[in-house]
Amino acid sequence: MSGPDSFSIRELTADDVRLMQDMSTMFGVAFDEVETYTGARPGKAYLERLLGSENFIALAALKCGEVVGGLIAYVFTKFEQERSEIYIYDLAVAVEHRRQGIATALIEEVRKIAPQHQAWVVFIQADAGDTPAIRLYSKLGKRENAAHFDIDVKQ
Repeated sequence: MSGPDSFSIRELTADDVRLMQDMSTMFGVAFDEVETYTGARPGKAYLERLLGSENFIALAALKCGEVVGGLIAYVFTKFEQERSEIYIYDLAVAVEHRRQGIATALIEEVRKIAPQHQAWVVFIQADAGDTPAIRLYSKLGKRENAAHFDIDVKQ
C-alpha cells in the first residue's frame, strides 16, 4: 500500500521492545486509560520474554515508523483436542488514523498467522455500547452472546 494513508503491519518480536512500549502508549490514549497502560511499564527483560513467548502475539500498524494501531492476542492451548484458540485481548487504532482499514488489517493478519499456532478460531469481545467495534467484528465473524465476569484474586 502506498500514499498518505499507507501503513504496514508488523508482528513484534523480542527485539521490538521500543515498538511495544509505543503501542502501549497508543493503547492508553485510544482507550482513555493512559495511567493503566503507561503508569507501571514492565521492564525491558519482561517485555523481551513476553514478546518471545509462543503464546503471545503483538501486531503493530505502522505509518512512517510510528505506531498508529495495535493488536494484542493470547494463544490458548486447548486440552480437549490438539488445537488452540487465539483471543484478541486489545485492539485499537489512534483516533486520527481510524476509518482507514487498519483494524481490519490487524485482524486479517492475526487470522493469517493463526495456523502457525494450530488455532482453529480467533475470538474477541466488545463492550455492549461499542457500536463501531461490534459493527466491525460482525462483518468478520459470527456473534455469540456471553456474560463476562471478573473474579477477584484472593490475596
